[in-house]
Amino acid sequence: MDANKELDTRGLNCPLPILKAKKALAEMESGQLLRVVATDPGSMRDFQAFARQTGNELVEQKAQADEFIHVLRRR
Repeated sequence: MDANKELDTRGLNCPLPILKAKKALAEMESGQLLRVVATDPGSMRDFQAFARQTGNELVEQKAQADEFIHVLRRR
């Protein structure tokens, strides 16, 4: 899946990945995709809650080795 922007939040713990994603999404246009790579296992539930609360669509989530990939579509 091709994202318009990628955000590397490896090594950061909650709430930093969410805060960085929120800032990145604010700079993007509606419909664009943001891919976030995180190492915090809690980011799986954090990004689900973030999508529900903000109205941005959580298009994909997956765990890959020690990393967690989140793809959000800007509302």
